[in-house]
Amino acid sequence: MEASLGEFMALATAILSLAAAAGYGLRFAAAEEKGWTGIALKTASTGLIAVLLATMPGAGWFWLVPLGLALGALGDLCLALKGERYFLAGVGAFGLGHLAYAGGFLLRSGDLGFDGLSFAEGVALAGLLGLLVSTEVWLAPRTGNLRGPVRGYVGLIALMGVAAILLPSAPGQGVLRLGAALFILSDLMLSVQMFVTRDPGLRRTLSLALWPAYWGGQALIAWGALMFWGLAAG
Repeated sequence: MEASLGEFMALATAILSLAAAAGYGLRFAAAEEKGWTGIALKTASTGLIAVLLATMPGAGWFWLVPLGLALGALGDLCLALKGERYFLAGVGAFGLGHLAYAGGFLLRSGDLGFDGLSFAEGVALAGLLGLLVSTEVWLAPRTGNLRGPVRGYVGLIALMGVAAILLPSAPGQGVLRLGAALFILSDLMLSVQMFVTRDPGLRRTLSLALWPAYWGGQALIAWGALMFWGLAAG
């Protein structure tokens, strides 16, 4: 009975998270003013996943994954609010979230044993580092007084990406990598929207596209982590 109740609660939490993400994406993702309803849906969509994973019988460094999700929820809240202070708080929360993910990935990979780099993984690593360097050309010059925080954030994104590429072959590897890639893609689209383009149509398109990439990335990281840490049922 206890196991059945726990499974029911986990399923209910996952459904609520998906419903909040869908509600935000359909109603508020492209809206200039989110309102408190939009802010609540956005924060809940990732916060509920963090709660779900936090209730799992974690192993070792697994706790860093729900921590990363919780920091993402905090970042969602801060970025939904207005003002440079909230923006910087959101950047800090997301940066720490990337750091938590990277730490969890690397420590668990060390437990399993790193298995080197394949050719494809080497290409992915080179591409990621190339993207990191390219931000000094197309992004940093456009960030004004925020150049320092943005540079630091880009470095933390790259660290998470490197940690995902270095994941050894194990259940959940591909899911974690896809989740990390979508998270990075969402950050890339957000950077273009906030600092590069001024075209209203493109900004709206980016708003609509980056939300499913972001939330899908977070959900896949959660799912992949359960497999990678051997906590998934079955």
